[in-house]
Amino acid sequence: MLDIPLLVRVHLDALMAAQIDMGVCDAIEQNRPVGKPTAMSAPHLPKVAGIDPAVPPPAHTSAPLSTSAPASPSGPGAVIQDRLAGWVSDLTTLHELTERLSRTCVLDDALNELLRAGAALVGARRGLVVLEPADGLGPAVTTGLGLAHADLGHIETVPRSATPYGRILDGLPDADGGSDLVGEAGSGPGPDPRHREVAARLGYAASYALPLTTDTGDRMGAVVWLYDEPAEPPERRRHLVGLYVRQAAEHVARLVELDRARTRLATVTEELLPSRLPRVARVQLAARHRTGPRGGGDWYDALPLPEGALGLAVGSVTGSGPSAVAAMGRLRASLRAYAVMEGEDPVAVLSDLELLLRLTEPARSATALFAYCEPARGKIVLAGAGHAPPLIVGERRTEYVETSLSAPLGMLACWEAPSVEIQPAAGETVLLYTDGLLHRTGDPMDRAFARLHAAAASVPRAARDDPGAIADHVLRTVLPDGLDASDGGEDVVLLAARFE
Repeated sequence: MLDIPLLVRVHLDALMAAQIDMGVCDAIEQNRPVGKPTAMSAPHLPKVAGIDPAVPPPAHTSAPLSTSAPASPSGPGAVIQDRLAGWVSDLTTLHELTERLSRTCVLDDALNELLRAGAALVGARRGLVVLEPADGLGPAVTTGLGLAHADLGHIETVPRSATPYGRILDGLPDADGGSDLVGEAGSGPGPDPRHREVAARLGYAASYALPLTTDTGDRMGAVVWLYDEPAEPPERRRHLVGLYVRQAAEHVARLVELDRARTRLATVTEELLPSRLPRVARVQLAARHRTGPRGGGDWYDALPLPEGALGLAVGSVTGSGPSAVAAMGRLRASLRAYAVMEGEDPVAVLSDLELLLRLTEPARSATALFAYCEPARGKIVLAGAGHAPPLIVGERRTEYVETSLSAPLGMLACWEAPSVEIQPAAGETVLLYTDGLLHRTGDPMDRAFARLHAAAASVPRAARDDPGAIADHVLRTVLPDGLDASDGGEDVVLLAARFE
């Protein structure tokens, strides 16, 4: 009799679903002669690509029978107990792996987890997943496990019809996936010279592919694992990885829809911002902007005004998502109109903007800063509504502009704050930014301001003549993880204006 672990975590729903998929008859199937085991039928799951060895391995695999050893006691009870032990172990493994996959929130992380878990289930060391939704809307992504970028490039040179995953993607009649022994006649439509050449170069002799298809029949792509030797996973492993891939396809489909929504929102946001910065005498401009994953309302603007003047503005609308993006577009367009009419008085510009916001969107507030620049006179007049102060960067000073404390737009019945006049010297750069840059540091606001000041003060001398280089240095220093950090939920806007 086999000892069955008493502490086994099995969800009732998963148990019933597996009973339907695997069949009760499988649990009472009689022993069959076992042939020579392959490398893929080891009794324990291999440690592959970070799979936690604490995940219970399938315990159902039988050891090869020896003709010289005495026969072990057998009977219907022992057979059923052995089969049920393997069944419960498989369910536990499947539950652990699907739970780990469900914790991934980014598409790339989910694809990597799918490859790692599948490799452990089928006993492979390398693999790749090709994401290619059948609706043609993208994204088209190829991710490899144990394969360098150049290796993926070599595999892509093989005709798609010569590989099982390629036939899945093209929807060919024999597009069910399964095992493929490279170069073996009858393993596909025929041996392909280029396929054999690439397999020899990369050192794999067989593959096992499965389609990524949702329950509704939507094809998302294909996943394939590569073996170093001619082999294929045992039948029970094939069944287990098939169940896992079906669950993974649903999770990947949800992340694809989320990725598409984020891409569309980011595209709309970029279209609402200036496509290019204006050219104004004696001023060099550069802007850096990144939309957070939820889509925010941070914006910037630079517009030429009469008599060689220049208007600079940055702002942020409360909230996130499409509504915040739409409100940002309306606010920016309104500020441009007010700046053309009365740009010489930044306080009047923001007062008109506050009145419009209070009348049209009473449930929303916003911060804004508008600066009226006269490059020929070396003078800037600015006013802010609840916004962070600008930062002046030069050879002799790096300091924040002392602006008056004021409430955000829409917070008071009548907004008004005095303007401030500054005179940047030739060669100095004025940095306008939104508070998303400070929030992404994760520090308290006083430390975030200190970090931004230190970053601006450490700009190399060779980069001080280029506002774009200054902006890039500040971002790299303030945000070591970069603008693409997965935990960066805030929009970032940085507008640099260098005066000559």
